[in-house]
Amino acid sequence: MTRWTVTAVVLLVAGLLPAIVVTSRGRLGRRLVGYETAQIVAVLVVLCLAQASDRTSYVDVALLLAVLSPAAALVFTKFFTGDD
Repeated sequence: MTRWTVTAVVLLVAGLLPAIVVTSRGRLGRRLVGYETAQIVAVLVVLCLAQASDRTSYVDVALLLAVLSPAAALVFTKFFTGDD
């Protein structure tokens, strides 16, 4: 395992799991913060895995995820507020 792979695993355990727990419980504001944190950590994990495997196409996936994250947060908020 390279240090990039270790970093990705640490980010998954220390960053993504708590963000998922926060996203699944509590008020809408806290859920949204957990969701945004999970998206940021997911981008970082994909970037670390891209460095670990030396594949530049994975960087494109991370970039796409980072660009689409704000739109996904808007959909998340619209879905849970129930506004029509």
